[in-house]
Amino acid sequence: MSESECKRAELPIEEAIANLWALATDCGEAGWDGVNAAAIDRSAILNAQKFALSLPAGFPAPEFSAEPDGSVALDWIESRNRIFSISISAGSQLAYAWLDGSDKGHGVAQFDGEKIPVRVLEGIRGILSNGDTAFKHT
Repeated sequence: MSESECKRAELPIEEAIANLWALATDCGEAGWDGVNAAAIDRSAILNAQKFALSLPAGFPAPEFSAEPDGSVALDWIESRNRIFSISISAGSQLAYAWLDGSDKGHGVAQFDGEKIPVRVLEGIRGILSNGDTAFKHT
């Protein structure tokens, strides 16, 4: 399976979760990208599901995709210049990055499986609302 086939479109949360599990099947074996990608990690899938289900009511679901290291990417893409991306692995750390026009950055936050860190939610909201992200270079 090619890397592009391991991407899913943004959908209502229930459908997005169903597609997340389809992604787990589609990318569940090493080499799913036709090269040497690791099999998607089941714990990363579970963490991505917990994250998605922890989003506030009415919040848009992310697009899910597999990453070559076995992690799951969650992306909110407003345009090619307005993106917020989170990488979720088997652990509790969320690696995130954003592009908002000429502003860009990245960070790491902890996710306890229930409450999404405020700085991450604010960053996603900033991208979705066409406003400034809550992040500034430090």
